[in-house]
Amino acid sequence: MSTSRLLTAVVLGATLVAGCTTSMTGRRQLMLVSEQDAISASKKQYVQTMSKLGSEGKLVTDPKLLARVDTITGRLIAQAIIMRPDTQKWEWSVQVIDEPKTVNAWCMAGGRTALYTGLIQKVDPTDDELAQVMGHEISHVALRHATAQATKQSGLGNQLGTIGLILGGAILGGETGAQIGALGV
Repeated sequence: MSTSRLLTAVVLGATLVAGCTTSMTGRRQLMLVSEQDAISASKKQYVQTMSKLGSEGKLVTDPKLLARVDTITGRLIAQAIIMRPDTQKWEWSVQVIDEPKTVNAWCMAGGRTALYTGLIQKVDPTDDELAQVMGHEISHVALRHATAQATKQSGLGNQLGTIGLILGGAILGGETGAQIGALGV
């Protein structure tokens, strides 16, 4: 293999890997959307969604339920901040949405969280069980899954992977070239 081919392959691989990050679990993820961009977009969407739900009377105001949810998520957020100190500056929030048929919860980039009354009413979780659900959702954002998902949805991650495979194969030829082209994807 010529030196110029090897150099081109190394530069190509470095370029593809540059868009990757390693989460605290050691999992490598392609990140073409910055976490800050994901947080900004999430904030805008969350505010719009909660404003609409509020005007429709679909945000729960029951102080007992809200106190329970706030206490549980507050403890989880404290742990998320210990694991990822930069999340302390996030605008963490949780809303309970009055949709009795929806058994779900979610958390957006930046710590904006929601829980549906269907989960509370149909499952009737203990505090520990509710903490497991909310902890699962909070872990997605702490591990930057929203940012990785935004990259996937943009199609850029798949396009770069395909381009890497083609270029790696063209530059180096064969299976080795394809493997180098797939670095970081």
